[in-house]
Amino acid sequence: MRLRPAGLAAAGIALLAWTALAGSEFTVTLLDYIGLYALVALGLVLLTGIGGLTSFGQAAFVGLGAYATAWLTTAPLPGWLAWTGGSPWAGLLLGLLITGGVAWVLGTVSLRLSGHYLPLGTIAWGLSLYFLFGTLGFLGGYTGLAGVPPLSLGGVALAGSRQLFWVIWAVLLAAMLLVGNLLDSREGRAIRALRGGMVMAESMGVDTARSRIAIFIIAALLAGLSGWLYAHMQRFVNPTPFGLPIGIEYLFMAVVGGAGHVWGALLGAGVVTLLKQWLQDILPRLLGESGNFETVVFGILLVVVLQRAREGLWPALAAFARRVLPLAAARRPIDAAAAPLARRAPPARGDVVLEARGLTRRFGGLVANDGVSLAVRAGEVLALIGPNGAGKSTLFNLLSGVDDPSSGRVVFRGRDMTGRPSRESAALGLGRTFQHVRLLPQMNVLDNIAIGAHLRGRPGLLAGLCGAALRLDRAAERRLLAEAARQARRVGLGDDLHAPAGALPLGRQRMLEIARALCADPCLLLLDEPAAGLRHLEKRALAQVLAGLRDEGMAILLVEHDMDFVMGLADRVVVLEFGRKIAEGPPERVQNDPRVLEAYLGGVE
Repeated sequence: MRLRPAGLAAAGIALLAWTALAGSEFTVTLLDYIGLYALVALGLVLLTGIGGLTSFGQAAFVGLGAYATAWLTTAPLPGWLAWTGGSPWAGLLLGLLITGGVAWVLGTVSLRLSGHYLPLGTIAWGLSLYFLFGTLGFLGGYTGLAGVPPLSLGGVALAGSRQLFWVIWAVLLAAMLLVGNLLDSREGRAIRALRGGMVMAESMGVDTARSRIAIFIIAALLAGLSGWLYAHMQRFVNPTPFGLPIGIEYLFMAVVGGAGHVWGALLGAGVVTLLKQWLQDILPRLLGESGNFETVVFGILLVVVLQRAREGLWPALAAFARRVLPLAAARRPIDAAAAPLARRAPPARGDVVLEARGLTRRFGGLVANDGVSLAVRAGEVLALIGPNGAGKSTLFNLLSGVDDPSSGRVVFRGRDMTGRPSRESAALGLGRTFQHVRLLPQMNVLDNIAIGAHLRGRPGLLAGLCGAALRLDRAAERRLLAEAARQARRVGLGDDLHAPAGALPLGRQRMLEIARALCADPCLLLLDEPAAGLRHLEKRALAQVLAGLRDEGMAILLVEHDMDFVMGLADRVVVLEFGRKIAEGPPERVQNDPRVLEAYLGGVE
């Protein structure tokens, strides 16, 4: 008999409930804190582990949620808030509104930063909010606000740690379920695509700015929710728990547990909280004096954990469980009977699909492309060749919208796309692959391919997030995954749907990229060195796939160095040298052109 993960989760919840009923008051209080910390760490799993955005300022958002409800429930209220009656539940609403609004403002500014500037920016506003809490007189300054009332349900006050335990853990488990649902959806794949880089995600049609601000706000709201619960558990609020050191600790919890995994937030919060508590109890006895020795030991242990388990403890624990327990494989069924997704009207064979008009791209004094013009027609394969440094990849980026030309125009399906972002070209039917394969190696093949269909389902941001979290999108999700499976079978990956994409050999990874591009229902494919690194049989299989797409009326523009591959497949060839077009025509004529021989071989001889 195979055990299912859902059964193990149910057993864990039952054990947790038994501990709350039979454990000591100290044990239950410790579990309460673990639940509160895990709620913040869950937001960091979404923001940092999955979205790739490092934040040290989440403790400040916890403070916003805590101070909002503390002020509302303890201070004399202005007339416009009299209707709330100082209710803690009104404090929850106020806290979430303030936290969401501040997160939107800070995210709009901070997320323009990249590299190490982003975490430095989060440190800056985290410190600013911390000192703001201590400076504002109506928030009690550094003394804080006392007399926060307990939560109440149905007239019953939840004043003790044992009573609040059920609320805290119910909120945490609900949040974990909703975040897990979100990640297992179209919007979730768009969020995961951020880890593959902005260029890849935008080329698949993902609005990366929108996805980044969305997960930033969600993470802030989870932190604000934790702050609300904290305020009514402690019944007192001051700035100390919302400073930068606590923000760093929250990030440690997410990273130690497994920053890319929902359950890693709970594991990390539990390990860090219990380890700190044990060290505080044990070290003074061993050393014979008190002090902050636990911080030193904790730091050393953290380094060791990160060296031994770089992805965190949860993946290591899950791998161990798969070895020793008869766990059933978690595979989503593919609905072969699902209705196919709607397709766009293809251009007529022979119509010009993409046109470059005098494209020039300068990088300072270097001219990478110099007045290049070409046209790609439906139902043909146009090959772009040239020696290394000829400007092929730069031209590819101009055509796909990754870079803007210094002069000239790009026209796609009759529309001037010059200077437009690549996701707009993707929306019109442009699909592409990359010279260096860009996949999400930890995700399976099916989900990687399904990223390509992002624009084939278009609810608004709020509707998409809420629908995914509440699993209201299952019908659309079944159709989308069925389409991804069809494209996988089309390129020969039908037997690898549930395999991690990073475990595939290079040739099959390149086929996966093509399947992902096809999932977007393109009318034009831009393929950047698709045969690089492939063996002979893999190249032959790739050529058969591309020839089949051409016969279906697809326009294909490919950059390739393998001349045998190009000459056996292309209908026309364009040759670049030092950024300029030196030849264009059928393969037979181009390969005998003296200028081409000069460029490749140094002379006609």
